[in-house]
Amino acid sequence: MLQAFPKGVQCAACEVKRRPGESALAGLHDGIAPALADLKAGERLLGLDLGTKTIGIALSDVERRIASPLQTIKRAKFTLDAQTIRGIADHFGVGAVVIGMPLNMDGSEGPRAQATRAFARNLGPILQRPVVFWDERLSTLAVTRALLEADTSRARRQELVDKMAAAYILQGMLDHAGRLPSADDSDQP
Repeated sequence: MLQAFPKGVQCAACEVKRRPGESALAGLHDGIAPALADLKAGERLLGLDLGTKTIGIALSDVERRIASPLQTIKRAKFTLDAQTIRGIADHFGVGAVVIGMPLNMDGSEGPRAQATRAFARNLGPILQRPVVFWDERLSTLAVTRALLEADTSRARRQELVDKMAAAYILQGMLDHAGRLPSADDSDQP
């Protein structure tokens, strides 16, 4: 189970060696530990997979161990998308939001990553909850392959892929967060 841990605890698992001039990965997970530290018992996490036409949405359980696909919304204007996400977050008792960051394969940020950062920057004040990023590289491909192996029809795959990709992203973050030091660990010599 995820435990709260003191503010300022850095995620040792997120320390990534990088070459001068590279961005993205080194600071990608910096906000996770503080965001989780501020969560109250029973608050869930919401996962978002931002596409150009849709937004896949996933939800964690109250113990923050398992991510489940929730729904896919068709993108409209930002304000409408943000209001929909805020309504879902309020309804399910969400304490923080995890957005998939579409990094290039070399770890650099391209135009889609910049658009994701802008979306998050605008969404944060509306949600009034922490918004953090998680590397989403190959998430849609992994989900599509799983659906193909399950012999899912093309129409059904199109219906499921975005919300399942959001669950894949959120589950990756939950698995990672489960390896972070807890407040109990900080008392150990």
